[in-house]
Amino acid sequence: MTRARIFLPPKSAMQSGWAKTRRWVLQFEPKMAKRLDPLMGWTGSGDTLATQVRLFFETRDEAVAYAERHGIKFDLEIPTEHRCRPKAYADNFRFDRRSNWTH
Repeated sequence: MTRARIFLPPKSAMQSGWAKTRRWVLQFEPKMAKRLDPLMGWTGSGDTLATQVRLFFETRDEAVAYAERHGIKFDLEIPTEHRCRPKAYADNFRFDRRSNWTH
C-alpha cells in the first residue's frame, strides 16, 4: 500500500522570503532504501514514485481529498503558527534594553 506525507514546506534557510511555502505538498514515502551504484559511486533508487513525484495543492483539504480518492494512506503534518514580531534597528540602542554583558 502506498503511503504519503502531506505538509507545508518550510521556508528556505538560504533566503528570507516565503516563496514556494504557501502550497501543500503530497510526497510519497520511499518503499526501498537507496543504494550505492558500484560503477559510478552515485546514490540511487529504483523507486521513482518516492524520489521524483511531488504533488502540489492550493489547500490542505484538496491534498487530503486527493489521497482519499486514490486510496493513499497519509500522514498529515500541521505546521506550527509562526509569529513575526516587527523590530526596529533603533531598538538595539534603547536605554532600557537589557544586556548580557557588563562594563
